[in-house]
Amino acid sequence: MHPLTPRPKRLLLLSLLPNAWVETVGRRGGQNLYLSFDDGPHPAHTGPLLELLAAHGVLATFFLVGEQVERHPEVARRIFDAGHTLGNHSYSHPVFDSLSLERQIEEIDRTDALLCAIDGRPVHPFRPPRGVLPPAMVMHFLRQRRRIAYWSYDSLDYSRRPASELIEVAKRHPPRAGDILLMHDDSAISMQVLEAMIPQWKRDGFGFEALPAESVR
Repeated sequence: MHPLTPRPKRLLLLSLLPNAWVETVGRRGGQNLYLSFDDGPHPAHTGPLLELLAAHGVLATFFLVGEQVERHPEVARRIFDAGHTLGNHSYSHPVFDSLSLERQIEEIDRTDALLCAIDGRPVHPFRPPRGVLPPAMVMHFLRQRRRIAYWSYDSLDYSRRPASELIEVAKRHPPRAGDILLMHDDSAISMQVLEAMIPQWKRDGFGFEALPAESVR
């Protein structure tokens, strides 16, 4: 059984690409971490997570699924009103490489329109479902001079392992300044991990920022 690691080989390879193409690290310089949350907004889990972040003065980026925004617009609005950046995580969270490029673009554009109704921005940072990067989609983004939002540190909060185990992984493999941390707000696991780790990361000298809302180069 392979040991748990927040930096699998795939992330190491992606980090070799220009950050303007695939964003794997946050703003250069400083001592900041960039928390990011996928798959929300969730009616039960996003609200308590927002309260935790507010209690620590932490801003983050939420990559929202369009269907979930339609179901829970008040939660999506609450994320924005709290000062966090809204990101695009497709409309229905499909298996992206099973879709044609046209269907992929439809998923992205439909969600951008839903998010624009909340924050007024026509284009948002886009993170592909499951981190899948179909070559045609990557080339489309390059032609549009639009970067793909990725991550450099995987919290593994989707792995169905207990929070206590993930906390130990985070302590053994601490993040580095500029890391974009992949997390999810569709379960209680990320909140349990962050209750322990935000104070620890602050003691380690880290601050927290949201990713820039501008996604076009």
